[in-house]
Amino acid sequence: MSKKIILSCILIATATAGTFAQAFNKPKMDSLMNAISSNNKGMGSVAIMKGGKLLYTRAIGYKDINGDNKLAADYATKYRIGSISKVFTSVMIFQLIEEHKLTLDTKLSTFYPKVPNAKLITISDMLSHRSGIYNFTNNSEYLLWNATPHTKEQMLDIIIKGGSVFKPGTKADYSNSNFVLLGYIIEKLTAHTYKEELATRITSKIGLNNTYFGTKADPAKNEAHSYVMNTKWEQESETDMSIPGGAGAIVSTPSDLDLFITSLFGGKLLSKKSLDEMTTIKDDYGRGIFQVPFGTKKGYGHTGGIDGFSSSLGYFPDDSLAVAYIGNGQVIPVNDIVIGALSIYYNVPYKVPTFKTFDVAEATLKQYAGVYTSAQLPLKITITLKGKTLYAQATGQNEFPLDATNETTFEFAQAGIVMVFNAATNSMQLKQGGGAYDFTKGK
Repeated sequence: MSKKIILSCILIATATAGTFAQAFNKPKMDSLMNAISSNNKGMGSVAIMKGGKLLYTRAIGYKDINGDNKLAADYATKYRIGSISKVFTSVMIFQLIEEHKLTLDTKLSTFYPKVPNAKLITISDMLSHRSGIYNFTNNSEYLLWNATPHTKEQMLDIIIKGGSVFKPGTKADYSNSNFVLLGYIIEKLTAHTYKEELATRITSKIGLNNTYFGTKADPAKNEAHSYVMNTKWEQESETDMSIPGGAGAIVSTPSDLDLFITSLFGGKLLSKKSLDEMTTIKDDYGRGIFQVPFGTKKGYGHTGGIDGFSSSLGYFPDDSLAVAYIGNGQVIPVNDIVIGALSIYYNVPYKVPTFKTFDVAEATLKQYAGVYTSAQLPLKITITLKGKTLYAQATGQNEFPLDATNETTFEFAQAGIVMVFNAATNSMQLKQGGGAYDFTKGK
């Protein structure tokens, strides 16, 4: 659910194929979590479940930081899971289909005729992001109002005014608006709130004791705040949960998420026919779920991001293996942590990172400071030096630290950003997501 301009969410965990084995190296997994924690590269919680039995769980970092007063997270600390909520919403929609209250071909106009192209948009289109409905979190003003409570009518008005970006059914393009509307449809069909239906249809049915529709985070209830690392962990603002609804308003724990997806694939929530329809992949999208490849292994799951939270959930049916991670403060990508956990579980070659950075002379760092512009991207990037650390800030975004990998190359691993500086030419090249963008420092 999070809205960033440079930062992007990685949808699937991947790794090179290797020789898979079933042995689990707990000390190595502990080493990975210790390395992340001791180097301030992340805060969060992980859980690995095999055949419905919890194999490993570990929490690192804090659920609340108030100056020197810090409350440590534990295995039962609850985090916002962001878009993993969409899997729960999809399950409830399929349950309603099984109850003959709607079908995959039911048109959105049955419920919300004022949404552009509602007569052409099916429930299936919405579940698989093929509706063409504008993603409201892409709006440039989203971060100006996302912390303010919104009524259902206000959200509908925002979605309707967003319009349509392509003809329904012609392609797939991720949109949170789809699942906000699906959440409202659940409420219309049941005459109960999403919160009530979540409890009745899923959490109470399979014993998810730490999963529910979220409100304002309360550390006294073992709920975590989220943070961003600048020179220290700083608390992020909170999205009001009236906004994401069925697209991202659930809080949970990694062990609950593992149990949820294990129960889903174990036939405790949906019929095999519904699960097959849910996991049918077209243009990289299932219906409320994605494929999660790891080497030659094929899994299913989802990722999530909201405020400073970042999460990942995957299930590998052939091995009855579920892996979940939820972070409330990330410097390295959650995707890297999940790859590490899967590599350790499957005993493929994997070296626990040391997070050592290159020591660059302060005089050299000073040469890189300045304001950079590019003919390729419509934004400015300001580089400043604080102590012995370079910080970058793009137009309209938060400042983030850069780690040196050599004398001229710096990275912000959380977003996959690499910056290569050339003091002689007053230039910098930004690399991200396979692209390279040339910047020039102003005089």
